[in-house]
Amino acid sequence: MFPEFLTEGYRAFLADRFPTERRRFAQLAQSQEPQILVISCCDSRVAPEAIFDAGPGELFVIRNVANIVPTYEPDGAYHGTSAAIEFAVQALQVKHIVVLGHATCGGIKAFANKAAPLSSSNFIGKWVSLVAPAEAKAGDSSAPDYLTRMEHAMVSQSMENLLTFPFIKERVEDGRLNIHGAHFGVANGVLLVRDPETGDFHPAVDQAGRKVLPTAVACD
Repeated sequence: MFPEFLTEGYRAFLADRFPTERRRFAQLAQSQEPQILVISCCDSRVAPEAIFDAGPGELFVIRNVANIVPTYEPDGAYHGTSAAIEFAVQALQVKHIVVLGHATCGGIKAFANKAAPLSSSNFIGKWVSLVAPAEAKAGDSSAPDYLTRMEHAMVSQSMENLLTFPFIKERVEDGRLNIHGAHFGVANGVLLVRDPETGDFHPAVDQAGRKVLPTAVACD
């Protein structure tokens, strides 16, 4: 049986949201023009549309375990994340890419703790092995905030990996595309953004809701 939770949610959508946004959905049926690509973890607690109060058609979202961007590998294999990135940048021509990490990330924890495989195929283990280059950025593994620093480091690593895609590097260099890093605190709701100069993460807004830092990555 189809999950009742989803059926009830759809009924609420038909009764409330769809009638009030019918014109927008009709426009979206013809085309989509999101300006922002968000690469986020697939963790159910981290929903970019909710965090950024975005409606349908406003964000192009890619979600995978630990918000990992692999390096550019035109090897003929199957690359789901890279395919979605290519579509967002080349076809939709987004102007911003945001790599969004989050607190208590299970993928980062699995890598850091060398977790045992969940199946003989070990899909998760093979995927989170891509976290390895970020490990050196996180520093002392015995520090109490190590996992948080690993989460931040993975955001930075994914941002670096984005620049290995020629079509992304070209757009960053000529100013058509900006890359940003962010980290969401699930328990406290705090959004941190990465300072492109220092690599440190700071609150996106102050207590008055004013923007604190620029977040675009520079391209050498």
